[in-house]
Amino acid sequence: MTRVNPEFATELIKYGVGDFNACFNCGNCTATCSLSTNDSSFPREMIRYTTLGLEDEIKSSLKPWECYYCGECSTECPRQANPGELMMSLRRWLTAKYDWTGLSGLFYKYLPAFLTAMVLVFAGVLFFANSVNWELERMLHYGHLFEMFAIATVFVVIFIPNLLRMWYFTVIRAGVKVPFKNYFTALSDLFVHMFTQKRAKDCVDNHFRWLEHLILVIAYLSLLFTTVFLNWFGTQNLFVVILGYLESAFIFIITVDFVKDRIQKKKALTKNSKPSDWFFVIWLMLMGLTAFFVRLF
Repeated sequence: MTRVNPEFATELIKYGVGDFNACFNCGNCTATCSLSTNDSSFPREMIRYTTLGLEDEIKSSLKPWECYYCGECSTECPRQANPGELMMSLRRWLTAKYDWTGLSGLFYKYLPAFLTAMVLVFAGVLFFANSVNWELERMLHYGHLFEMFAIATVFVVIFIPNLLRMWYFTVIRAGVKVPFKNYFTALSDLFVHMFTQKRAKDCVDNHFRWLEHLILVIAYLSLLFTTVFLNWFGTQNLFVVILGYLESAFIFIITVDFVKDRIQKKKALTKNSKPSDWFFVIWLMLMGLTAFFVRLF
């Protein structure tokens, strides 16, 4: 039996959505969406589920993840109900539901909790640096070891369990019958869409943003590989050194453009930036900048 949560709309407001009750179900958002098809139409269906408080239907749906937030539906909405931001808020809410630790929901809803976590991380870094008397070589050595350990731990303890929870909600609990061989035959599509998000090219006036995102993903993953496996901060190999500088530069330049867009608020995507959006972009920008200067000096 379908459960209805009458407080769901109130809960979703904490994840960033505005007054989606302005929607009068005209369907214009679905009609204007370049990615909506007869087999998979959105965002109108998600708006209805949200209005009715049908949490289980939202949990079992992949449609919020099929939206790339080009903003066309929000721009064309005659009631300014901002369906694009609703889809974004649903993705935040779903991320919190997939996360077994509960940290995602805590950080999305409570800015002081996120700021406290950042202060604790910063304090931990200062404490560690002081414990090794600020010796650069030891800091880089242990920092490199911690980096590898942290990535492995997050992958095993957080990423894999959360991925399994998403699979449970969208496949097992939803009663979807998936032939076992499909998990292997679909791997190529998985990696293509995960790294390139090529469907975003089908969005109207979204090609440059897609290209920026593609370059950013390649640069980020390349820098991750260069620092963890090629020991960029410690190597004297000229090719690796130059490669790391280029990767850092691409990350910094593209994220600066993202920050500029969020400041100017000229696009539907950037008009309703939440703290989590700002922190993510700024975090990437600082990562590229600090990596560049740590290696330089």
